[in-house]
Amino acid sequence: MIQAESWKQTILSYRDKRLLWVFLMGCSSGFPWVLIGSNMSGWLKDAGLTRSAIGYFGSVFAVYAINFLWAPLVDRVKLPFLGDKLGQRRSWIFLCQGLILIGTLAISRLDPAVSLALTSFVALLIAISSATQDIAIDAYRIDSIGRSESNKMPQASAMAVVGWWTGYSLPGYLAFTNADSIGWNGVYLVMAAIVALLMVFTLLVKEPKTDREALQAAAEARHIEALKLGRKQRVIAWLTVTVVEPFLDFFRSNGVRVAITLLLFVFLFKIGEAFLGRMSITFYKEVGFSNEQIGHYSKLLGWGATVVFTLIGSAINVRFGIVRGLIIGGIAMAASNLMFAWIASVGPSENLFLATIIVDNFTSAFSTVAFVSFLTMVTGQAFSATQYALLASLGNFGRTTLASFSGDLVDYLGSWEIFFIVTALMVVPSLIMLVSLRGYFNKILNQAQHN
Repeated sequence: MIQAESWKQTILSYRDKRLLWVFLMGCSSGFPWVLIGSNMSGWLKDAGLTRSAIGYFGSVFAVYAINFLWAPLVDRVKLPFLGDKLGQRRSWIFLCQGLILIGTLAISRLDPAVSLALTSFVALLIAISSATQDIAIDAYRIDSIGRSESNKMPQASAMAVVGWWTGYSLPGYLAFTNADSIGWNGVYLVMAAIVALLMVFTLLVKEPKTDREALQAAAEARHIEALKLGRKQRVIAWLTVTVVEPFLDFFRSNGVRVAITLLLFVFLFKIGEAFLGRMSITFYKEVGFSNEQIGHYSKLLGWGATVVFTLIGSAINVRFGIVRGLIIGGIAMAASNLMFAWIASVGPSENLFLATIIVDNFTSAFSTVAFVSFLTMVTGQAFSATQYALLASLGNFGRTTLASFSGDLVDYLGSWEIFFIVTALMVVPSLIMLVSLRGYFNKILNQAQHN
């Protein structure tokens, strides 16, 4: 079992400089969700689009659910020039950030009310670049602090989550509080400057050192021997190791039953939160909150609450274990959704809005730290980018794909209150699975520690 640290040891562990690098990478991961998520939802709502149209626009997030398909390339392909200068992980991150910068500048010159198709296309390009960047960023974190330092995993997960929300919330706050004065096109020019700043951060952080290349070479040698390949056919071995071996390694390390159980749990855990998140900005506006109120409460105060509660959540997960943290987080996550139903029934109360944002950010932060730590624990070092991308893609599937139908669900139910109650119930199947297999999941974590 993972041994509990003292509270003092847990606090002192945050002085590790690698956690700062993980935080900065987390900022880069969260920022694109502002560009094509909350900012775009607010812009589309102001432009007069329907709830269903806004929901379907979110289909661009579907690429996050399938990025594991090209994750092997991020693991194995070395980029010309950038790969030599920055290393495997940072080179891919820097390239993707450059593409996101180009997309952001392009959107700043568009009007979605007039050019919705073109805006959607550019948003899709940003989403693809962001999803590819996430592969490299998650691998960067795992390479920096792997399973051999299991007691630091919750801290690394916490800094990644804090970074993600910093990259998402603070720019979102700037966007919503200035949208009425400078317009959404002006907002996206400011966002482009932030992308450039994130690119500077990528140049400043250190590339982690791992045995990844040696482990991949050993796997390639096994494939050459097993397939009886000559020198001319060794490209086949490279392809099989790149595309097939990461998935074989995942099932081989965990066992077929364990692997399937893991994949099912990961898929189910955050579906309710995904449906709520996709419609939150639309809901706030329909209830009667202004852009400035959304910016102050949802973005700025939400960010502060997330930072504090994420750090608290990491300490609790270190002390009491990841599985217990998942159970607590899942129950709290479902309960917090009911507060949105309360807002829907009473109208735009600022005090209730504040309380809801604080509770929602606490439950989201707490559960996410446990969830990310859990995924990291069952990921191997040789193919960390591919295996984590597979798990994260499943976890994101509800948020990136199924949640596109959230607008239709609200229209079908005809009630925001019922919608939020339904989202609360969506987490129940994964909680039942987690409670019934609690000992089983603890065994998985122990096995992962010693593999």
